Amino acid sequence: MEEHVLAAVERATTRPPEHYDTITVEPISPVIGAEVCGVDLATELTGQQLAEIRRAFLTHHVLVFRDQVLTAEEHKRFARHFGELRQQPLADLDGGDPAILEISAGPDSRFVAGEDWHSDGTAEAEPSLGSMLYVTRTPQIGVGGDTLWANMHLAYEMLSPPVRALLDGLTAVHDGLIPWQGHTPPPEYVVPKSEHPVVVRHPDTGRRLLFVNAGFTSHIVQLSRHESRALLDMLFGWVAGQPILSCRVRWTPNTLVFWDNRCTQHHAVWDYYPHSRYGQRVTVNGTRPVG
Repeated sequence: MEEHVLAAVERATTRPPEHYDTITVEPISPVIGAEVCGVDLATELTGQQLAEIRRAFLTHHVLVFRDQVLTAEEHKRFARHFGELRQQPLADLDGGDPAILEISAGPDSRFVAGEDWHSDGTAEAEPSLGSMLYVTRTPQIGVGGDTLWANMHLAYEMLSPPVRALLDGLTAVHDGLIPWQGHTPPPEYVVPKSEHPVVVRHPDTGRRLLFVNAGFTSHIVQLSRHESRALLDMLFGWVAGQPILSCRVRWTPNTLVFWDNRCTQHHAVWDYYPHSRYGQRVTVNGTRPVG
């Protein structure tokens, strides 16, 4: 690794010891992700439990809660502690509850959402704070369907200083039609499109992060078409090709994962066809990204 990359990784992994009184937090990787034990999300959580979960969330960006038996109402109640719930557009509804998106794949599936590295819904003017995916059924073969998450703070910090200087001040268009390539969206679907800074600051920590993704970002406004394409392809490849940025979560039945959509990208691995997987996702509203 180049010296500036090594320095960025060392800074990201050098932090004071964490102390929690009401939960146990075990990191999945040195830079992103942690498993949280000692809490039953089906119960009414105390103020101290919620404060410690929030602290772990801002530190690790992806929290994994295993062996949780939740009703839909308990799932939503936990999510509401972090903000207002997003109501799914009509075209995305799979069930009767507008706050719950069903995530399902099986032998009849021809594609699954999230196979490319992406952040959710960045074509919206106010992308989500994060989502909680609760998976209750995993592939019958016992393996497959893992999800990877990558740290966009570190993705930015690992870039060379001249590239970071180039990116600062640029903006990019995020287009909701990109995920529909090869398909026709339903006529009632209102296609979102927004312009956001290429580098933004996390609204809770102020830390800078890279805010472009292959799932939604179409072009950089201030550059020519060819310059934009070359730079975006480099950044997309940077995220996908740097294993140090990511953690890998293996799903087991009754696992809930809560991720910070503001500073992570994720990639769902569809390696279990023709077997099935099922979960329900609740999303918490966010704010407009600011550079």
